Amino acid sequence: MITGSRIDDILDSLSGEELFTQWLQLLRQKWHVVPAHGKVRVDTITLAALSDSELLDTWISIRDAELTLERFQVRGWYHELYSPLMAASHILDVGAGIGLDGLTFAQKGARVTFMDIVPENLELIERIADLLQIEITTVLINDKESFALPERNYDVIWCQGSMINAPFQVARYECALLLRLLRPGGRWIELAYPKERWEKEGRLPSHEWGERTDGPGTPWIEWYDMDKMRKRFAPRPFQVVLHCNFHDDDFNWFDLRLP
Repeated sequence: MITGSRIDDILDSLSGEELFTQWLQLLRQKWHVVPAHGKVRVDTITLAALSDSELLDTWISIRDAELTLERFQVRGWYHELYSPLMAASHILDVGAGIGLDGLTFAQKGARVTFMDIVPENLELIERIADLLQIEITTVLINDKESFALPERNYDVIWCQGSMINAPFQVARYECALLLRLLRPGGRWIELAYPKERWEKEGRLPSHEWGERTDGPGTPWIEWYDMDKMRKRFAPRPFQVVLHCNFHDDDFNWFDLRLP
């Protein structure tokens, strides 16, 4: 378990690239256990032990459950809203987990590059993509050089709950690296946790709130509102296409267009 005092020591002693690289090592200890259906989490290392047929059936059952019935209010609505846009887009899916969004968009015609800090997550996504018979690209995030991709004209950067897992200054550093990959007029689409959720759950320190929201071993969760998002993007401006809280203030949504 990563203690609050250890996190404070790291934040105080490092900056910039060193801080980003150190934080990747901390997050990698947790995020092979990723969200699946509702509050259920799955371990990608465990999933990798399944046979091909078991893995594909498991992934499809999780994905379909996330898009229908009561879970439509959490994930299904944005799939219905964004699928037409995504089908014609080149997407960079950052912190993809088991690829519930990116693989689904790829099935509908999108070109998708998956970035993640956990190699087992990417290996699992590659295997599922092969089983679905779709072509994808994967990139392991190890340091800032991981963002030196040959293509710098993505239509969409897609961050579904991945940027909230590190302190603001770490996320701001990563955001700056990612923004260089987005074409003019491209969209940054992100799911986060709002300040209202942090307040109703007791205003806990971020390293404690992480364990409450995302389970044991979660080192950090950072809330966001529009003002905080503007500070994270600074000095880059953006236009707001859509911003809202949803699901009783459990989540918030940022759809931003970069000039």
